[in-house]
Amino acid sequence: MAPLRYSRTYHRFPLFYPVIFGGAPFVGEGVLTNLSLMGCSVMCDREVLCGSDVRVSVLLPNQMPALSIDLGTIKWVQGCQFGVEFLRLPLEARQRLNRTLRIELIEFLKARSNRSELPASLNQES
Repeated sequence: MAPLRYSRTYHRFPLFYPVIFGGAPFVGEGVLTNLSLMGCSVMCDREVLCGSDVRVSVLLPNQMPALSIDLGTIKWVQGCQFGVEFLRLPLEARQRLNRTLRIELIEFLKARSNRSELPASLNQES
């Protein structure tokens, strides 16, 4: 029997924002390396425990206060990087997260559109 393939429901955008995180046995700072509606990855120099509950504060550019993830769980750990699944966000935080990701999606689609248009425009000039 073939192993089940894991796939994410939501696209993760590569972003790099400072984060502060804490769980029962640890507190630390790191850098968010990607973000989606339901989770993120964090790079840090602290050891964290897979399966731990964690609170995460993301320092978004030009936005105060920090985006607060009240409750997440650490789903995987690989060296100095770990993945968090968001379990509980206040409504205001969910709205800010949605706005941030909507902007990222628009930029992603613009860049993708520009790349796909490039060969057509080169062909038209010939």
